Amino acid sequence: MAGAITGAAGQPALTPSASKSTLPSNYITSFDFLTQYLPDTYEREFERYGNRSINAFLRMVGAEMPTNSDLIKWEEQGRLHTKFQGVTLGSYTGAELVQTLTFTANHNLRVGQTIIISDETAGSSLSNKAIVTAIPLATTVTVAYYEATQAAYAAASTMTVFVYGSEFNKGANGMSGSLEADPVIFDNKPIIIKDKYVVAGSDMAQIGWVEVTSENGADGYLWYIKSEHETRLRFDDQLEMSMVEGVPAAGGSGVAALSASGELGNQGTDGMFYTIENRGNVWSGGNPTALADFDAIIQRLDKQGAIQENVLFVNRQMGFDIDDMLAAQNSYGAGGTSYGLFDNDEEMALNLGFSGFKRGYEFYKSDWKYLNDATLRGGLVGGAINGVLVPAGSTNVYDQVMGKNARRPFLHVRYRASETEDRRYKTWITGSAGGAATSDLDAMEVNFLSERALCTLGANNFFIFKS
Repeated sequence: MAGAITGAAGQPALTPSASKSTLPSNYITSFDFLTQYLPDTYEREFERYGNRSINAFLRMVGAEMPTNSDLIKWEEQGRLHTKFQGVTLGSYTGAELVQTLTFTANHNLRVGQTIIISDETAGSSLSNKAIVTAIPLATTVTVAYYEATQAAYAAASTMTVFVYGSEFNKGANGMSGSLEADPVIFDNKPIIIKDKYVVAGSDMAQIGWVEVTSENGADGYLWYIKSEHETRLRFDDQLEMSMVEGVPAAGGSGVAALSASGELGNQGTDGMFYTIENRGNVWSGGNPTALADFDAIIQRLDKQGAIQENVLFVNRQMGFDIDDMLAAQNSYGAGGTSYGLFDNDEEMALNLGFSGFKRGYEFYKSDWKYLNDATLRGGLVGGAINGVLVPAGSTNVYDQVMGKNARRPFLHVRYRASETEDRRYKTWITGSAGGAATSDLDAMEVNFLSERALCTLGANNFFIFKS
C-alpha cells in the first residue's frame, strides 16, 4: 500500500496568484531565520551605576595584621584619676566641721588626701575642699573641711568628689596604702566569611555578544567572567561590611542557640558600629548643623583621649550640613559670593564644599559611599547612621597574645594566619571545568573564604552620628 505524505500541522499552504499583491492566500505569515535583521548592538555594558563597590573605608583608616588565635585580647589604659559621683553627705559635728561622705560603691580614698566636693545640682556653684581624716567603711569617709563654714547644700543633693592632693604634718608617717593600675581588657573573636560562584562547563563554552572585562583586566565575550568578577567584588564588600556591622550573639539569642558543631556560626563579632555604640560616643537626633553642636562634641573629646586629628566619614546630607555650617561663618556667605573660595573670580569654579576645618581639633571630612548606597545603608530609615568620627593615627596598647606593648592603628583588622595557612583572603577552584580537576562535577566552583575580626582601640575617642 502506497504511503501518503502530509504537511506539518499548522504550516501555511501557499496558493499562487496571478497578480503581484499581498493576499491572505500568498502572504508568508511567519518568517524566522534565527533573526531576519541583525540589531545594531553596543558590545560593551554601560556602567549606569558607576563603581558599585563600597570597599575602601578600612583601607583608608586601618591596617591588616595576622593572628593565630580564636580570641584576640588587648589592654587599654584606665583613667589616671578617679571621680566619684552620687556621693551623699551625712550630718557634720564638731567645731572643725567634720562630716561623713557616703559613696555608691567602694572607693579608693586614703587618709590624708585632699578632695574637692562639688554640688551636682543643676545651676549650683557650691563646693568645698576637705581632707580625709578617717575611713570607717569601704563606702564611707570622714572629712574635715578647710572652710570655716560649710556650703549650704540643698536637702538630698548629691556630690561629685575627686582627689587633688594630700597634706601631712612634719615628721608624720607616709601615706597609708597604695593604688594599683586599673587596666581595661577587651577582646574580639574572628568570624569566617564565605562565598561561592558556580558555572556549568557548557556555559563556560557559550559565547555571548556582550564584551565583559574582569577585575584583572582580562576581557572577552564569555559571560561567566562577568558573573565571577561580580561575586568577587561582592565578597570584598561583605568583608568590610562584616567588620563594620558585626554584632556578638547575645546570650539567649537564636544565634547563640545554634549548635557549635553545625555549619552556621553562633558567636558573632564586635563590629565598629556596635563597639562605638557600647563603648564610644553617640550623637543622636539629627546631624550637628551649628558650631554649638560641634562645640559639644569637642568638649566630649576633651574628656576622652584628646586626639588632635580626626576624620568624619559621612553620608551626603551630613556632608552638606557641615558645608552649610562652615559657609555661614563667612560674612559674605548669605550672598554666596565667597562660599569656600575666598579669592574666586568669574573665570573660576565656585567651590561650594569644604574638606575640613579646625576648631580646637582638626576635622577632615570624607564622603562614605557605604552610607549613600541605596541598596545598603543609604536606603534605610530605621536605625539610619549618618556618619562616624574616627581618630587618626595610632595608639599604644599591650597585646595580650604578643606579650608586649605595640603601636596599632585605632582601627585595624586581624586575620587568621600561620606559617602553613593564610586565611586573610583565600580563593580556590574546584570541579572539573575551567582547569580544575578535583571532582566529577561538570562545573567550575570558585570558592572564597576569609577569617577576620576588627579591633577598635580607644572606642571612647570615636563618635557615631545617628538619625
